[in-house]
Amino acid sequence: MNAWKRFAGFCKRNRHMLYILPWLLGFFLFQAAPMLYSLVCGFTDFHLFRGISDIGFANYGKILTDAETLGAIGRTLLYTAVTVPLKILTALAVAYLLHCSLKGIGVFRTLYYLPSILGSSVAAAVLWKALFRDGGVVNHLLEMVGLAPVSWLAEPQAALWVVILLRVWEFGSPMVLLLAALQQIPRTMLEAARLDGAGGWAVFWHIQLPMISPVLFYSVLLQICAALQEFNAPFIITDGGPMGSTTLISLLIYRNAFGLYEMGYASALAWVLFLLTAVFVGLYLLIGRGRLFDGQEESA
Repeated sequence: MNAWKRFAGFCKRNRHMLYILPWLLGFFLFQAAPMLYSLVCGFTDFHLFRGISDIGFANYGKILTDAETLGAIGRTLLYTAVTVPLKILTALAVAYLLHCSLKGIGVFRTLYYLPSILGSSVAAAVLWKALFRDGGVVNHLLEMVGLAPVSWLAEPQAALWVVILLRVWEFGSPMVLLLAALQQIPRTMLEAARLDGAGGWAVFWHIQLPMISPVLFYSVLLQICAALQEFNAPFIITDGGPMGSTTLISLLIYRNAFGLYEMGYASALAWVLFLLTAVFVGLYLLIGRGRLFDGQEESA
């Protein structure tokens, strides 16, 4: 009886833990445990049907020497380096244009956000593949203006750009964040700057851009993580081709895990992707430390 009372008292004092217990169970069962298991598998030659016959660092040694893997890693970094700036610049430009008081501007804001409702869905990638295929809408438009059609999905130099353009086209999410940040800037500050003779570019560069820098920083961070983990677009549009020109590291993980059933090597690749993401995010956070607007200047 005393034990039951102590247990009831403990539950009453810590009942707040009961509210997050479902999340904790889900996290440990479906995230933490699989991650730890994949870490262990990365040091084995685990095959889905043959099991484990060797333990060691062979998978990581192969990653450092395999041309296909190194190419996929380099391609992923290139994809990230191109996609993130283009997407953020497009989102910032559109947000700036939509930051006005015109009648019916809400309709235009909704229309510009529509592509991002599909997000990274299969439907958007299928649509993009249909647009850029041989005989697709894009080639018809080129022919209408007297240009030769391009085999967008069959030429290694063009295929990766098709994937990049899809993600740049889905700029709605960072655009909404940046638009909200622009709308939070006090109009009195902008009007004072204009009365002092500042032009549109000076107002944007010296007032608006610094004041939205925290949101801009956050948006870039999200896009870096998303780009490094890109899978849907290259898988659906080109399946990694042609000649591996769109094979990113996430697609290589999928092929090894569910095509070749090499779970050990796929797990090692997954941890390499995790470490790459952690390194880039860490460097990005270090670069941004102390450089963001925090309201101190305004209050001063």
